[in-house]
Amino acid sequence: MTTFALPGAHPAGLRPAVPGRAASTLVFAHRALLKLKHVPEQMIDAIAIPVLFTVLFTYLFGGALAGSIGDYLHALLPGTLVMAVLLMTVYTGLVLKTDLDRGVLDRFRSMPIWRPAVIVGSLLGDAGRYLLSATIVVALGLLMGFRPDGGVTGVFLAVALVVVFAFSLSWVWTTLALVVRTPASLSGLSFIVQFPLMFASNVFVDPSTMPGWLRAFVTVNPVSLLVTTVRDLMHGTATAGRVGWVLLASAALVAVFAPLTMHLYRTRT
Repeated sequence: MTTFALPGAHPAGLRPAVPGRAASTLVFAHRALLKLKHVPEQMIDAIAIPVLFTVLFTYLFGGALAGSIGDYLHALLPGTLVMAVLLMTVYTGLVLKTDLDRGVLDRFRSMPIWRPAVIVGSLLGDAGRYLLSATIVVALGLLMGFRPDGGVTGVFLAVALVVVFAFSLSWVWTTLALVVRTPASLSGLSFIVQFPLMFASNVFVDPSTMPGWLRAFVTVNPVSLLVTTVRDLMHGTATAGRVGWVLLASAALVAVFAPLTMHLYRTRT
């Protein structure tokens, strides 16, 4: 049998090297960013939600709840920063569910790559959306008169902490994406879970004004812990212990839901 060598083809007998973990993860992170490039309307939530929350709630509730829009903005903005970012974390789960239904994940699982790269890369790509949303909230707040006592360092650390927590929370939605039947089910479930956690927190009002039973829930609400820590970082009053609790909660989410996600990813057909 006659064989022909194609110009530029890989030399006979030699196989391409298997991509490493970092390379595989970065490829899928780039894939997530390319989706935003080719379907820019997917960025609407990253842009519209920060603007609506920050502007609407500041001018709607500022005078009534704090007597001054400026004073209320200083308390509200760290909360709207948290809300704007955390509400977007379900997006990775929706994309994963869509890929699963279309059979795309089956193709990825047949490739000789590090299995978690598909999901970790998508999460890293979405971290770019979180940063964009956080930047919009902070920039808008500065235009409205927000002046954090913690300075640039405090704001940077606050944004970094929110992105870390959002990355960890995203693993919850990737797990559920491999369990629910449709993307619409996942979207509805995220609404049912996230909105009570967001609004039954200390984002908008001081918990001391709430009934005892509600104040008890708000106190243990992880969103309240994150918002309080972000406020402290921005205003220069944060303690290492409080930041440590947020990082510990983030690590716990990853420790529980990352293995569950990967188990379902390997076994789900």
